[in-house]
Amino acid sequence: MRTAYQYKLRPTKQQVIELDRWLAMLCAQYNYLLADRFNGYEQNRSPVNACPLICHLPELQDNPDYYSQKKTLPQLKKTHPWYKEIYSQVLQDVVKRVKVTFERFIKGDSNGQRSGKPRFKARNRYRTLTYPQMKEGCLQGNLINLPMLGKVKVILHRSIPDGFKIKTASVTRIFTSKQLIIYYQSMTVLLMRI
Repeated sequence: MRTAYQYKLRPTKQQVIELDRWLAMLCAQYNYLLADRFNGYEQNRSPVNACPLICHLPELQDNPDYYSQKKTLPQLKKTHPWYKEIYSQVLQDVVKRVKVTFERFIKGDSNGQRSGKPRFKARNRYRTLTYPQMKEGCLQGNLINLPMLGKVKVILHRSIPDGFKIKTASVTRIFTSKQLIIYYQSMTVLLMRI
């Protein structure tokens, strides 16, 4: 069983500046990867019903997918060294977000409902960064250790439920404050399944 609690973060001024820089860089990367997906989609598309019987079809290009875009991240860190400051799993999560968004546009969700064409995000609309894995013991008292960011003060208005461990953490900018959403997973349910 998974559950999520939302807590308020109290980062230092330096950490706020760093988080805002990271969100701006992640937004730029999201827009770049989405544009890459759109270019591949448009180049390999052919209106079959509007094509004459004799026509030249362009040679098909490789569509960028999740794995090909994820392979470009080490090269990105070489060409743009400031991306080395962002934790690698946070950067990989941007690729996953683009994948999910684009698949909903192409294939639809589990009910078959297709969403509209994904939009590029402005800097103020890209608000969340996610740590997909959190280490054991990352929460000590009222401090949480976020990789590459350091220890950040968090206001714990709810205690961690018994038998649960921290799975992922998302930092969200809501107006001028920062919120931390921690996703917990129950270890007792996992043991029952085995």
